[in-house]
Amino acid sequence: MLETIRKESGGTRGASLPDPEKTRKSFTWDAAAALLDGLPGGALNIAYEAVDRHVGAGHGPQVAIRWLGKGDAREEITYGDLAERTSRFANVLMAHGLARGDSVFALMGRVPDLYVAALGTLKAGMIFTPLFSAFGPEPIRTRMEIGKATVLVTTETLYRRKIAAWRDQIPSLRLVLIVGAMAPEGCVALDPAMAAAEPTFDIALTTPEDPALIHFTSGTTGKPKGAVHVHKAVLYHAISGRYALELTPGTIYWCTADPGWVTGTSYGIISPLVNRVTMIVDEADFDIDRWYATIDREKVEVWYSAPTAIRMMMRAGDAATEFYDFSSLRFLASVGEPLNPEAVVWSNRIFGMPFHDNWWQTETGGIMIANLAAQDVRPGSMGKPMPGITAGIVEQTETGMTEMGDGQIGELALRPGWPSMMRTYLNEQARYDKCFVDGWYLSGDLAMRDGDGYYWFVGRADDLIKSSGHLVGPFEVESALIEHEAVAEAGVIGVPDETAGEVIKAYVTLNPGFTPGEDLERAIRGHARKKLGPAVAPREIVFRNTLPKTRSGKIMRRLLKARELGLPEGDISTLETDET
Repeated sequence: MLETIRKESGGTRGASLPDPEKTRKSFTWDAAAALLDGLPGGALNIAYEAVDRHVGAGHGPQVAIRWLGKGDAREEITYGDLAERTSRFANVLMAHGLARGDSVFALMGRVPDLYVAALGTLKAGMIFTPLFSAFGPEPIRTRMEIGKATVLVTTETLYRRKIAAWRDQIPSLRLVLIVGAMAPEGCVALDPAMAAAEPTFDIALTTPEDPALIHFTSGTTGKPKGAVHVHKAVLYHAISGRYALELTPGTIYWCTADPGWVTGTSYGIISPLVNRVTMIVDEADFDIDRWYATIDREKVEVWYSAPTAIRMMMRAGDAATEFYDFSSLRFLASVGEPLNPEAVVWSNRIFGMPFHDNWWQTETGGIMIANLAAQDVRPGSMGKPMPGITAGIVEQTETGMTEMGDGQIGELALRPGWPSMMRTYLNEQARYDKCFVDGWYLSGDLAMRDGDGYYWFVGRADDLIKSSGHLVGPFEVESALIEHEAVAEAGVIGVPDETAGEVIKAYVTLNPGFTPGEDLERAIRGHARKKLGPAVAPREIVFRNTLPKTRSGKIMRRLLKARELGLPEGDISTLETDET
């Protein structure tokens, strides 16, 4: 374990929780609700909390979204602008005979229309589902069928390439809105429809338990699962953004995640707007110089990114940072998969502060365990449970669930009841019920809690490797491999062995300047044996140009294993890179 990164007394530059332990002990959901305004009769609507209440309080002129196009395009959208545009969008939906509870899907890149569609849908009391713009036709169709899509908002290019051929085979689909001034036959052009719509709208008085969002998550087998979240989730979006990400009114905030997955919606739309920040939205894909220049030029204060991007920055080397000013940054956070310890140490050296890793899932709807600003950071740890969250390490026995002690590996579990917890898997109640046993939500992730209450990710339950009597978490091995100067990324699996049960096999990508070969393979294996011991070190290392990942940046170990063993690959609709 690398050395703890100590925080000065009182936290970092005015942390939202200067004494996290005290807050955890005194926390109540009733007190947390003070961050929201609510609507008459006990109603609660995410769009109102994110936009219109700020305008009513006199903050309409504040910039809500600073949009950066792929070229030199740039647009600033104030909270007042956003309130008007989302009202117009809600009116467009109502003008086409839609009603509360209808399902609106969005398929487009990070353009302003996506954010307007998301919030306008919620304002109208309808259910919003984002889709990856890089999805192929089949993943899109499958999700729209499961979600019984009533409306699709997309671009003409995406419609013609991915939707038109099978549109008529989705019986629930009544309306297709095309971003821009023109639309193919059978569709409606969004720009003129918005221009003709009224700029005000009576926000739907949705109840806290009314469905608001559906996020699809892939499983190892079968169809993707649609996790249903309700309007009450906004309470958790509010407090977790404030506590875990240091989002305060006026903060310049950049979440690099695409709204096509849950982080890009929860912490790329809802949480920042509820906390009245100014969001940076960059339409372009990762480019290290563009990213560094954006932080410098836009004076980004809080930056939320993914381990994959952080490792790519490390791979580019320190020299890539020399021409940029990062002094505006005051808090860095990471999500998507566990952040390797080396990346935490690297960021602390380069940016003067560490990336603060956190853990959560599509099903939890928000950050459950985090490294908070005033809390010492132990590189490689996901941190401690958030205020209001009760976590544990459990094992299922013949008599039920048993809590494990400190230092023991078991399944990471949470006590149900937090506001952003999914309410069901769409049309799969039995699948949902299996997630809850003896008063615990079972995450499917294996973890360990140390004696000071920090949680450490070990691996997915189905990723755990059993070798010669040892239980080996792939993340531990991958982190050790990345410490070698040649290794950029690593994916580790167990393969069957008659003697050991399983032996460890690693797939790695290399940093620039290193060439695959037997000598380098031996050097990396020797490094791993020195760090981990012979029982845990990989027996074989395979060099790859890239590793298979989801668009959220997670290395798909199960896909590596399926291909190694000739097993079914399961749902690979979220696969982004798949080169060898």
